[in-house]
Amino acid sequence: MEQLQTPLAKLYLWEQSTPNKLFMRQPVNGQWRDFTWKDTAEEVRKLAAVLQSYGFPPKSRVALVSKNCAHWLIADLAIMMAGYESIPIYPNSGADTLNYVIKHSDSKILLVGKLDDWSFMKDGVPEGVQCISFPWYGPKQEGFHYWEDLVKKFEPLQGTPDRNLEDVMTIIYTSGTTGTPKGVIHTYYNCAWAVTTGISFFNLKAGEVKLFSYLPLSHIAERMLVEIAGVYINAEIWFAESLDLFVKNLAEAKPTLFFAVPRIWTKFQMGILAKLSQSKLNILLAIPFVKTIIANKIKEGLGLNNCIHYMSGAAPISPSLISWWTKLGTQIEEVYGMTENCAISHINKISDFKAGTQGKPLPGVEVKLSDAGEILMKVPCNMKGYYREPEMTATALQDGWLHTGDRAIIDSDGFLKITGRVKELFKTDKGKYVSPAPIEMKISKNQLVEQVCVVGSNLPQPIGLVVLSDEGRTKDREYLKHSLAKTLELINPELEKHERVHRLVILKDEWTIENGLLTPTLKIKRNPIEDKYHGFYNSWYANPDSVVFEN
Repeated sequence: MEQLQTPLAKLYLWEQSTPNKLFMRQPVNGQWRDFTWKDTAEEVRKLAAVLQSYGFPPKSRVALVSKNCAHWLIADLAIMMAGYESIPIYPNSGADTLNYVIKHSDSKILLVGKLDDWSFMKDGVPEGVQCISFPWYGPKQEGFHYWEDLVKKFEPLQGTPDRNLEDVMTIIYTSGTTGTPKGVIHTYYNCAWAVTTGISFFNLKAGEVKLFSYLPLSHIAERMLVEIAGVYINAEIWFAESLDLFVKNLAEAKPTLFFAVPRIWTKFQMGILAKLSQSKLNILLAIPFVKTIIANKIKEGLGLNNCIHYMSGAAPISPSLISWWTKLGTQIEEVYGMTENCAISHINKISDFKAGTQGKPLPGVEVKLSDAGEILMKVPCNMKGYYREPEMTATALQDGWLHTGDRAIIDSDGFLKITGRVKELFKTDKGKYVSPAPIEMKISKNQLVEQVCVVGSNLPQPIGLVVLSDEGRTKDREYLKHSLAKTLELINPELEKHERVHRLVILKDEWTIENGLLTPTLKIKRNPIEDKYHGFYNSWYANPDSVVFEN
């Protein structure tokens, strides 16, 4: 492995050696705005000077809330250059979460950028916090300072100020699937080791990679894979302007490496099948030369025709979905990691692949299972701890091993298969434990299902709470009942007797970030879902139909 360097050291390298090379492309009102390395470094130096002008001590914390955009990366690099620690906040957070993270981290400055609705969170800004609004799309508000005005007042920071590898680079607050967000502390060393290991493993060459940024940069995976890796390998980074323009922008970007969560791969699949039925697609894919034409046309339509690595992470992806894409010549490499280990752990790579698993550990990653089947991990980029949470840190980090909270098995070939979360287990009234995640994955293969949560604490058998997909919402009740009942007939014989799903309940309302039932990374929040629906479990269970509708 090459000698580890900070992102700042890489910024200075490209600023000097490839100043006119394109680094970022940002769409603004349908027009692409370009940033070379020279442009980027100059803006980073200006903002770093602005941040230092506030006079806060070194290693003070600066919070950052924005959707992905070029100025997100500029802001993060400027926080590093100024000698501060970054606190990224999800752009779809509510006012309460914003307030909690800023106060808990004792952030002195808040950078406010591209947001769908600033009014949704603005009341969460604590009194006394200095707010700086991004150019182009930042909110205009009384008391705010404006980036474009501030940078005119200060000369760019000079020289090549760098940070020690053991300094704290960032505190990343988890998205709160199990309660209050926790601040995960990562040093420059952690991030440098993780990204350098990943670059070496995938043999990514400097100046040859194009990335498309749309998943939240406040999440560890996008931060490492797009921002940090992009800086290290002199990549081109293209951004999406909005959800409505996502498909258009992706097709224009044509990335060479594309990372998506399973839900995105499912959305792409459903979009394709809306134009070409599965039966017709099967016929076309059975003809060799036609298969190539169809596969290339689909990839070209998505903007993935230049892609070398297709990746999925953040949640397990179903083997059937991987198989579907593989038939189109798109081999999805599933990755597994978490905020606490810089999102680097396992990869189900093309050359060493096993469907239904999360792959094998990357070089330098040690893995074992506890007696309860929990994944324990020792890796040089494990977090330093949870900020201001010594007891939680002591529980999570024991003798250098990170207790991940994920349950799994490791097969005889060394492949890891996640079976759920330790805290998600529930006990039926028969005293039998049920792990809901594998059952949910089986149910979600039905394309009428968008989200599912299997519950059943103190019930004789589990039941499944279902939110319909866009396609499902177009079907009548009889069609839905028949399709979902068929799903139960298919999956229950594959399950242990105590795991078999007794009933599926089709719910009226979607689960969203706004109503508190999804995390900012689109994972279901089990406890709030249980709180909302628990009072109906017995009546739903007693219904004679295998598929029932919420009244």
